[in-house]
Amino acid sequence: MATETVAKPRTSVRVGVQKFGTFLSGMIMPNIGAFIAWGLITALFIEKGWIPVAELGGFGTNAEGDPNVGIVGPMVTYLLPILIAYTGGRMVYDVRGGVVGAIATMGVIAGTDAPMFIGAMIMGPLGAWTMKKIDALWDGKIRPGFEMLVNNFSAGIWGALLALGGFYGLSWVVQRFTDGAGAVVGFLVNNGLLPLTSIFIEPAKVLFLNNAINHGVLTPLGIQQSLEQGKSILFLLEANPGPGMGILLAYMFFGRGAAKASAPGAAIIHFLGGIHEIYFPYVLMKPILILAAIGGGMTGIATLAITNSGLVAPAAPGSIIAVLAQTSRDSYVGVILAVILATAVSFLIAAVILRTSKNKGEDDLSAATSRMEAMKGKKSSVSSALTGNSAGAQAGTVLTRPVQNIVFACDAGMGSSAMGASVLRNKIKAAGFPEVKVTNSAIANLNDSYDVVVTHQDLTERAQPRTASAVHYSVDNFMNSPKYDDIVELVRSSNSEAAAPETGTTAESTAGAQPTAAATSVAAGHGAHVAEPVAAVDGQAAEGKGVLLRESVVLNGTATDRDAAIDEAGKLLLDRGAVDVSYVHAMHEREESVSTYMGSFLAIPHGTNDAKEHINHSAVSIIRYPEGIDWGGKQVKFVVGVAGLNNEHLHILSSIAKIFTSKAQVAQLEEATTVDEVLELFGKVNA
Repeated sequence: MATETVAKPRTSVRVGVQKFGTFLSGMIMPNIGAFIAWGLITALFIEKGWIPVAELGGFGTNAEGDPNVGIVGPMVTYLLPILIAYTGGRMVYDVRGGVVGAIATMGVIAGTDAPMFIGAMIMGPLGAWTMKKIDALWDGKIRPGFEMLVNNFSAGIWGALLALGGFYGLSWVVQRFTDGAGAVVGFLVNNGLLPLTSIFIEPAKVLFLNNAINHGVLTPLGIQQSLEQGKSILFLLEANPGPGMGILLAYMFFGRGAAKASAPGAAIIHFLGGIHEIYFPYVLMKPILILAAIGGGMTGIATLAITNSGLVAPAAPGSIIAVLAQTSRDSYVGVILAVILATAVSFLIAAVILRTSKNKGEDDLSAATSRMEAMKGKKSSVSSALTGNSAGAQAGTVLTRPVQNIVFACDAGMGSSAMGASVLRNKIKAAGFPEVKVTNSAIANLNDSYDVVVTHQDLTERAQPRTASAVHYSVDNFMNSPKYDDIVELVRSSNSEAAAPETGTTAESTAGAQPTAAATSVAAGHGAHVAEPVAAVDGQAAEGKGVLLRESVVLNGTATDRDAAIDEAGKLLLDRGAVDVSYVHAMHEREESVSTYMGSFLAIPHGTNDAKEHINHSAVSIIRYPEGIDWGGKQVKFVVGVAGLNNEHLHILSSIAKIFTSKAQVAQLEEATTVDEVLELFGKVNA
């Protein structure tokens, strides 16, 4: 069972800012592919591109003397804003909200000549939210048969009204705002003040506002600038990999212990993979290193400004490969120089700090937690795992089902979470649970369908309300957190015990029986459904008591296929009076929905959750098929029929799971010549 942990308190202002920033970046991040496509087309085919093509780049005139429209302009004017609006609307009110938001945004687009990215980020969610409120007015009041008519016309009418409002009103407001923001950027550039933005950007990155800043603010402004000038410096204010690379290099040369050992791998992931979040724990381990990041960031921005360099489109993720792919044709020298100098300055500052510091980072990265919390003035965790905790819900969530889906969640869902998911996926596979799905996702895209959610401890509070029924784990870094071992232990305990599926538990509703689950070890006492031992196999069996009796063990089954084997196992339960015939029917029904093949030549057929009323008392039957039978494409030699009330059968099923983790014990079962040998084997396990 996962140990309950008390989440650290967080200030509502910071969490609110993070939520808002995440929402803004959530509209951009899913559409980064479209931005990259536009950037590549722009870099290649515009008049100053690598391969100028008038028909594609939108310059010059055609044979009839009409101006070429091309695809660069329409993509940035219509495609990208409408994609943003649809994504934002869908985040608020699913597909219906996305459609209404896209309609509303068309009015803003048509109302001005400038690309309406900010307008789309306003109108998309606004259109969806207002449509949701309008739908609530007549929810449940529409006559049957008129639902589609009302839904379609209400969306069309309200979308049209919003489009008109955007055309005549909001487009003007957004245009003024965009012009004002552009003027501020121009002022900073013209007066050499743009490097000072690193004072705010670099600390904000470490506090997980990096995606909000880059894609929520800088990307919309940068695209407008790129459209006008062919490139923009704004795309590299946050995405420059140099500052983080310098810090990691300093740890490689002057760090100690785990920090030094892990820095080279982190540097590769950061610089080539573009996962900037990977260097955050190294800064949080020694907060003064933020000065190195600021110094490197300022140097990179100053270099870009002096050389008049920039990118044509966003670089996402912030890999040097993505940066170079989006670099303007005339900016390669400036961009490369900006990355190199940012790395050098960051390295020098970080090296001085590490060399002059008594603590050179010899502690494991996990030890940075207490120092980080002291820096932020927040309460530390008091145990190894966080349970779900949401407003209005119980304080902790205990997992009462097998672990099937684990998700790593971060701001964007494509950076540190992807790296963490890869690390844990390998650990879980090595532990013998390849069927457990480990994925990564943006927090904004989470839903309550996961069993375990892993987040950075600064992001947990934002993930919990979306996944209230999951067990939550907070980590201080995604590379080598000790919490990964706790998660593996949770999977081992819950899935091993769930490998012997119990009737009448939530494991049924989550299709608990998964292949190879029985081929894992059982950590007795750690699962959500560990029952008290009952008289199962030893002396009391002779008295006719207990779950597993002598007459319920058959060494040579007569069935030749799966259905016949289920009938044979069910008949043994019937003969003992443990169930009625309806339960045997339910065993077949359960098998049709989810296979009870466990791996290691073992299948454990049992009834559905609804069949509990057909169980008279708990019982288990065991049948061996020496030649094996086909079980949905898998070979099965041992079939264990299960009927359980009040978890009484779980102790013997835990014993079965333990036996099937050992090849030697499985071999003993295969070679057993008497029922007593089988009962003795289980008796040894239970002892």
